[in-house]
Amino acid sequence: MAQVKVYGIAEQVEPRRQQLSAAIHTCVVDALDFPADKRFHRFFPMEASNFLFPGDRSERYTIIEISMFEGRSVERKTRLIRLLFERLDRECSLPPQDVEILLLESPRRHWGIRGLPGDELGLPYPVEE
Repeated sequence: MAQVKVYGIAEQVEPRRQQLSAAIHTCVVDALDFPADKRFHRFFPMEASNFLFPGDRSERYTIIEISMFEGRSVERKTRLIRLLFERLDRECSLPPQDVEILLLESPRRHWGIRGLPGDELGLPYPVEE
């Protein structure tokens, strides 16, 4: 399971929502062997006055949080981060300087999905390595 949250200034994020979602999703699919038909993305466009950030970032500054089951290798998580920086730059013209990524992991038992605790859910993709 991977849930994605994207935060940024509304005027910057809203026009590029589909493009950002597509780039992020291909990274999750490629790095985590996530099924291509499972996309769980939420966007949080914010007023500039409510989104404060350091002066060395531009108005395109974007924060990406990915919540997922624990168990994936350090190599897979590192690959995910590298792919995100690379593809967001190439496909969305969003340079690495303007992107921050946070991977949040929790045990499967802390998730509830389709009426079951996450550790009782059969998944068609690998999580633990």
